[in-house]
Amino acid sequence: MKKKFKLEDLDCANCAAKMEEAIKKIEGVNDASVSFMTQKMMVDAEDGRFEAIMDEVVRVCGKIEPDCRILRG
Repeated sequence: MKKKFKLEDLDCANCAAKMEEAIKKIEGVNDASVSFMTQKMMVDAEDGRFEAIMDEVVRVCGKIEPDCRILRG
């Protein structure tokens, strides 16, 4: 399953790159991209575990960029 999410308060391109790298290391994630310019994130992950994987994405991204919020719908 591939979904796009809007980001709020992503402050720098370096943080976006770190977030993308960390998301790709999460088990069940096939691919991910984080764009500082568009303030958007794309996550491609296993269908059956998508919500659990997204919980982990939010946790990991919060460690890298505490002020950034992922709008999940």
